[in-house]
Amino acid sequence: MRYRSTRNENEYVPSARAMINGIAPDGGLYIPESIPALTAEDIAVIGECDYGKTALTVLKKYLTDFSEAELAEMVGAAYASFDVPEVAPLRKLSGEDYALELWHGPTSAFKDCALQILPYFITASAKKTGLDKTVHILVATSGDTGKAALEGFRDVEGTKITVFYPADGVSAMQKLQMMTQEGGNVRVCGISGNFDDAQTGVKRIFADRGMAEELAARGEILSSANSINWGRLVPQIAYYVHSWAALKAQGAPLGDGFNVVVPTGNFGNILAAYYAKMMGVPINKLVCASNRNRVLTDFFGTGVYDRNREFFTTESPSMDILISSNLERLLCYLADGSAEAVKGFMASLSAGGEYAVTGEMKRRASELFFASCADDAETEATIGATFAKTGYLSDTHTAVGIKVCGDYRKATGDARPCVIASTASPYKFPAAVLRAIGGDASGDDPFALIERLEAKSGVPAPKRIAELKYKLPRFTDVCEPSRMAEAVLGAR
Repeated sequence: MRYRSTRNENEYVPSARAMINGIAPDGGLYIPESIPALTAEDIAVIGECDYGKTALTVLKKYLTDFSEAELAEMVGAAYASFDVPEVAPLRKLSGEDYALELWHGPTSAFKDCALQILPYFITASAKKTGLDKTVHILVATSGDTGKAALEGFRDVEGTKITVFYPADGVSAMQKLQMMTQEGGNVRVCGISGNFDDAQTGVKRIFADRGMAEELAARGEILSSANSINWGRLVPQIAYYVHSWAALKAQGAPLGDGFNVVVPTGNFGNILAAYYAKMMGVPINKLVCASNRNRVLTDFFGTGVYDRNREFFTTESPSMDILISSNLERLLCYLADGSAEAVKGFMASLSAGGEYAVTGEMKRRASELFFASCADDAETEATIGATFAKTGYLSDTHTAVGIKVCGDYRKATGDARPCVIASTASPYKFPAAVLRAIGGDASGDDPFALIERLEAKSGVPAPKRIAELKYKLPRFTDVCEPSRMAEAVLGAR
């Protein structure tokens, strides 16, 4: 399988090179030359409902630079650290609504499903491409990616990692997870801005040839652990394929397929579900759930992507995003692979902060996607109502998905099973979740809030989150977005 940039139809690279590069030299994102179909043999393996086997089935179709034995070893190592054998268990909520829990990895967020295996991809790709430099992973995070990437790359030989996060735009628990990160090859820095500022700064660094030359002189090459990197995105396809088997195992009525509901900001997680659908998983509708920063909801409703709007800091901070990078990959597919069309859209976004797709592209998008959103009040109300009705304790992002799932059912009358991506442990956002179920959320001590949430809900906190109480912060720096390159060069 070869890969091309969304902005260039004529040059292809193998998967190992695509993952090492992270972003294509022209600033575009790598996409596979074709989307492979699941065979009858693949479907039989997937039907065993073994997450590791399903992941291997998906990965070997896309990462053909690697042998099946190599990939199997990576899969086994990556998911050994999860705290449940299913890796991504499917929990029934009520009716035909199900929560696909993607947060049982070491950092209690869905990013672990990809970022526990990405370091194996990167180090193996470096060897396959003959790279003799240290791979410097550069990450912008809206909350969860940073910690998951730090944990995944911690002390991995031949790598180092620098993470930027909005200093006032993540939860107290997310910040503490990053500030206390262990490892000799890691660095964390807050920025005085929001996630879009961090993401723009990272892209600017990748595009700076002078920066690349300076790093090369130091024996380093940049790569990414954000979902702009294909190596981050491809493992996420596996859990949507797995959800099909999990639904079958629970006896869900699948004669007409099922829907997938994804709370998303950067569009990577729902794009993985799109790939699963295109491979042959019987997904009917892809339901895009946004918070108050409803740029994606408006895009699917109007065909106009417009980032020129007020930015809101919400109780679901991992979705506080106005520039959804992975949407570029979808645009490429909607435009029949036209690099010129994608370059035009991205140039308009860069110059004026908006672009409008064609009527045909909007029609195609509407056939695939439904989009809606939830503000903080609706999110908290959903957490409370879901807990009261089912006993299920959801975090603030999953609650956005649950609320939007209801919007979809009301708007369409569709009674098919819905798989809702449950993206983080509720204990990463204890104040909002505790308040939502009627508890006392006063005070600034996150560990006091955790204790109260455990007592109120009867749901234990993940051990790794509770243990943060005994760790001291290592990284307290905050810089202006304009000085991010300096911070990278200072990460020795």
